[in-house]
Order: sequence, then structure tokens, then C-alpha cells
Amino acid sequence: MKVKVVRRILEANEKIAEENRRLFKEKGIFTINLMSGPGAGKTSLLVRTIEALKDKVSIGVVEGDITGTDDAERINALDVPVVQINTEGACHLDANMIREALDEIPLNDIRLLFIENVGNLVCPAEFNVGEDMKAMVLSISEGDDKPLKYPLMFQESGALIINKTDLLPHTDVDMEKIRRNALSLNSGLKIFKISCRTGAGLPDWTNYLTTLLAT
Repeated sequence: MKVKVVRRILEANEKIAEENRRLFKEKGIFTINLMSGPGAGKTSLLVRTIEALKDKVSIGVVEGDITGTDDAERINALDVPVVQINTEGACHLDANMIREALDEIPLNDIRLLFIENVGNLVCPAEFNVGEDMKAMVLSISEGDDKPLKYPLMFQESGALIINKTDLLPHTDVDMEKIRRNALSLNSGLKIFKISCRTGAGLPDWTNYLTTLLAT
């Protein structure tokens, strides 16, 4: 019975996700579902990305957290449209949450929409929300064992952003191990090594986004 219930939940979510996807396509919006564990640097990446691109492309953000508005306030300070979703305990955003949040976003004025998912390396990868691409952030401080411990996240993502590379001299993290194991799970994964603190590597990421929007 539990398996049937889970299947019904996923099927219902996929139906709404497809409705969201059609809406995004109709509006000409490229949507990225940004995922990571807690504290990996999703919001810091968004801040850096918006600062680099907001004069070139119109950006909107949906912020997902269990509770609180700290991340949305950081984005709002950059003068881009942002709406906060508080899941009140749920470990991920689903398609219906996104559909309801879209009423608060000026979709006609947006070309690039980021959906910052709840910090979790498991559930967010299981639920489509209508995005064009899933991308995940992995911080150096999380260690190099995460691809094989949380394979679905890497399998579902189109891009892996390895953040906090400025910490490498202070750790024994094996970057090649991360790259090798991530690509063994998803050979098409685009990998970016960055530091949101120093800005190192960020142009590679923002140039990639610009290329995606041009296609």
C-alpha cells in the first residue's frame, strides 16, 4: 500500500510539474531548480550570479525553506523579484508549491527563474517542479564522498557547482574523486569549481548560463 501511495503522489506531482513547464515555455522563461545540502552555498551562489547577470538578463527567484525569510531578504536586497515558500517541515519543494508561488512572480518580465530548493541531498531530487534543469551545489566542507552516498542528486542534475574551493588548502578533500564519481553517475554532468567568497571560477558558471539562455 505504501508503494502505491508514493506512486500516486509522484504521478500527481508530475502532472502539475508539466503544467508549470508549459507555462514557463509559453513565457519564454528558463528555469533552474537549485539543490544542495544545508549550508553548501546556494543563496551565496544566487547572489553572485544575480550580481553578474542582472544587467544582462531579467531574473526572478523562488526561495524554499522550512521556515524563515533570511535567504529571500538577501535576494530582495538585489532588487529582483523573489517569493518565499516556507514548507513548515517538508524536506523539499513540489510542483504544486511552485504553481502557487508563481502568482507572486511577474512572469512576463522574467527570462531566468531560479528555484532554490530546501537544503537536503535526498528528497528534492525526486520531485520535478517544471524546471528546465536541475543544478546542485556541493561544498568542499561536505567531503568527497557525497556522489556515491547520494547518487540520485547527481544523476538528476545537469550541472554540479563545487563551492568553497578556497577551503581546499585546509582540507584533505580529493577533488578528482568528486569529479570521477560524479561523472560515473552522470557522464553529461557539467562541473564548475568556484568560490563564492573569492569569486574564483564564477565567470565559467555565469558564461554557461548565458550560453543556455542563447539557445
